[in-house]
Amino acid sequence: MGGPGEATEVPSGTRFLALLGAIGAIALAAPASASAGSADVAALQVAMGALGLYPHPVDGISGPWTQGAVRTFQSRHGLTVDGIAGPQTRVALGKRGKPNLGARPMRVGKRGWDVAALQFLLHERGFEPGSFDGGFGLNTKNAVRRYQAAAGLQVDGVAGTGTLDALRGGRVITAGRPAGPVRFFRPVPGAVGDGFGWIPPGRLHTGLDFPEPMGTPIHAGGVGVVSFAGLNTGGYGNLVVISHRLGFESWYAHMSRIATSVGARVVGGQTIGYVGSTGHSTGPHLHFEVRHFGTPVDPTPYLLGYRAAKRAHASGRRRKCRPNADARGRGADPLTARLDRCP
Repeated sequence: MGGPGEATEVPSGTRFLALLGAIGAIALAAPASASAGSADVAALQVAMGALGLYPHPVDGISGPWTQGAVRTFQSRHGLTVDGIAGPQTRVALGKRGKPNLGARPMRVGKRGWDVAALQFLLHERGFEPGSFDGGFGLNTKNAVRRYQAAAGLQVDGVAGTGTLDALRGGRVITAGRPAGPVRFFRPVPGAVGDGFGWIPPGRLHTGLDFPEPMGTPIHAGGVGVVSFAGLNTGGYGNLVVISHRLGFESWYAHMSRIATSVGARVVGGQTIGYVGSTGHSTGPHLHFEVRHFGTPVDPTPYLLGYRAAKRAHASGRRRKCRPNADARGRGADPLTARLDRCP
């Protein structure tokens, strides 16, 4: 599928086509997980959406909705109905199914599978292309230019080999200063464990982890309205999301118990739940995210001191989580997580 890590030596003839199909089948038929999405799956979702078969957010995760859309498409075109976007399905998609990401430099005016995949990669890195539509317009060009400038690359707005290698390699570009006047109180008093960004063994961590004893009170980072409070089956476990002003959200994951409800108005320091280890977690801790218009940003520049509505718990003990506490051998914090159900 043109993804990273493919062999550089190419088998010949039909053996290569069979191998390519097998690679694509494995990638696109993988069950939904909480890991960050695949650019190729995102491109498939864009293609299915353009045909009216996938009316859901593009998240790069191949779940029941994506596979169902592919099955419907295959049935309509007389193909084997297996829910896998293999070579025949890609051919039937026409211009929407080609070319593979990396097959050509992408610039204004280009359209296709690779452009949709590029747009998703830019989104993953926090450089919004405006939309996922498979068309390289001015918004996508500007996103490419912003990424190139931040990554120290030649700023030409063309997504060539160097830009794609940096994007695929997960080079994290984070702003040193927060955008705008919004700030957040620390939700728990302890020190940060895993930080924001790409951490070994190559997993994108979209927030900050605070290793804390089970049952430690978790406090809202600021004034806002609770937009979600419940179990998220995509990896976050018991999750609370608070909507703040200017497009900001704060996310509080892996709670043992939730102490608020949807629609509740909260203030900074108010208890909204308690530290736990629900979802994809290997030990009690709080996974805390800040999102701006849906995109995770590094919370660190936004953090103020700790503040609790009541006196903070006093405990000399600190239970240490295993490094990469969300991992369980895979990414657990997706860039796009549906709050009401898993993908």
